[in-house]
Amino acid sequence: MTLSSQTDSSKVELTSEAVTHSSSEELSATLVYDIRNSRYLNITGRCTLRCQFCPKHNGSKQVHEYQLDLIHQPKAEEIIPLLGDVERFDEYVFCGYGEPTLNLDTLLTLAKEIKRRGGSVRVNTDGLGNLFHRRNILPELAESVDALSISLNADTEQAYLNHCRPKLKNSYQAVCDFIRLAPDYIETVQVSAIDGLEGVDIEACRKFVLESGAEFKHRVLGIVG
Repeated sequence: MTLSSQTDSSKVELTSEAVTHSSSEELSATLVYDIRNSRYLNITGRCTLRCQFCPKHNGSKQVHEYQLDLIHQPKAEEIIPLLGDVERFDEYVFCGYGEPTLNLDTLLTLAKEIKRRGGSVRVNTDGLGNLFHRRNILPELAESVDALSISLNADTEQAYLNHCRPKLKNSYQAVCDFIRLAPDYIETVQVSAIDGLEGVDIEACRKFVLESGAEFKHRVLGIVG
């Protein structure tokens, strides 16, 4: 569905640097939003994790002033007109309150269009895309993605189960495997863990990430965006 083919009860508007889609049900969902000098693309509300520390599981679906709750899973055609001028942004980041690789076709189409226009692309992911799709999606991502930010969040499977509450079996092994594989395909791979989660050894996370050939990002519990 393109923007021009939507009914009169739907509209796209630019407000406070956020592009929102308003439905006839009077719900508003931000498809595109800006933080600092990056444009963020919110392409799905679905996720393979149910992290107990995630704001959406604690009564909020908002980052800064942006409401990220989606009323539908958008297609690439809806978002392409909202990309704006790539020269204005340091990068385009696939990141919302869902896992972007679950809407893989939209992600790949948008990423290719951004690269065609000369932009830079980063994907924030939980690293479970291969497990979910039952294949290695990294070669597909490598065609148009410059950087990955992967959430590890735990140094043991039990801590991962406690804090991230995955929906798929063998998720911890899958994210570890994805982290090891990713640097072979993507130029910049950054992996994060959160300081403040009970039972998580941040230094053990750092050691694993560096040994996998990726960069480590030390995050702090409660700070989003």
